[in-house]
Amino acid sequence: MTASGRGSASDFLAAERTFLAWIRTGLALMGFGFVVARFGLFLREIAATTHIHPVESSGFSLWIGTALLLLGATVNVAASVRHVRLVGRLDRGERIGEPSAIGIAVAITLAVFGLAMAAYLLLLG
Repeated sequence: MTASGRGSASDFLAAERTFLAWIRTGLALMGFGFVVARFGLFLREIAATTHIHPVESSGFSLWIGTALLLLGATVNVAASVRHVRLVGRLDRGERIGEPSAIGIAVAITLAVFGLAMAAYLLLLG
């Protein structure tokens, strides 16, 4: 903080870097969601070219992929709202530094998706 109580330029730039990292995270989630959603189609195409009887798809990859796409979009919206609030708090000279609820929620959600996908792959194998 500066003597005037407002955040310094380095505080604002750090907030901007954090915001941009969240945007990259959201975009990565959306990209990964698209790949997961199309994975079932990829498996069917591989089975068709190798003359192996394709396994009936349960649509699991489509649902998980769509959920990851929606999670990525939600992360971007939530990061934008958090960034605007944080910059406002820096402008007013308020204390900052609480844990990121967005980060914790994303980490837990991805862990659940990861466990679900691992269980699905184990059941297929």
